[in-house]
Amino acid sequence: MSFVDAIKSVFSKYATFSGRARRSEFWYWALFNLLVGAVLGALAGATGGIQFDQVTGMPSYGATGVIANLVSLALVIPSIAVTVRRLHDTDRSGFWWFIGLVPFVGWIVVVVFCALEGTRGQNRFGADPKAVEQPAAV
Repeated sequence: MSFVDAIKSVFSKYATFSGRARRSEFWYWALFNLLVGAVLGALAGATGGIQFDQVTGMPSYGATGVIANLVSLALVIPSIAVTVRRLHDTDRSGFWWFIGLVPFVGWIVVVVFCALEGTRGQNRFGADPKAVEQPAAV
């Protein structure tokens, strides 16, 4: 699965928490989030989109800061959805996503689960996404 195909797949399943996701789909999505966050953060920083009050330390947002926050908010649901589908591919319930909220170690557990190879063949969450995407030999 290519980078562009993976991003299209995640956006086409924006809030779909059922089914399974390949490792490539999950990791390309993580890379996409990293790149988008870096670009938006750099733009917001360069244009003064996010400034901190010297006394209170509270942020004030300019136009680029607001846009960066809105984009980040829009990417939360598909990020959770693709993580749940990835956990399904390893034959784990999507509720394992919540362990990522445990401070310090929770996200490490989720990353390890997402890095593991998925179950071969069908599991309780659906058909193997690798088998579904491979075209028949001619």
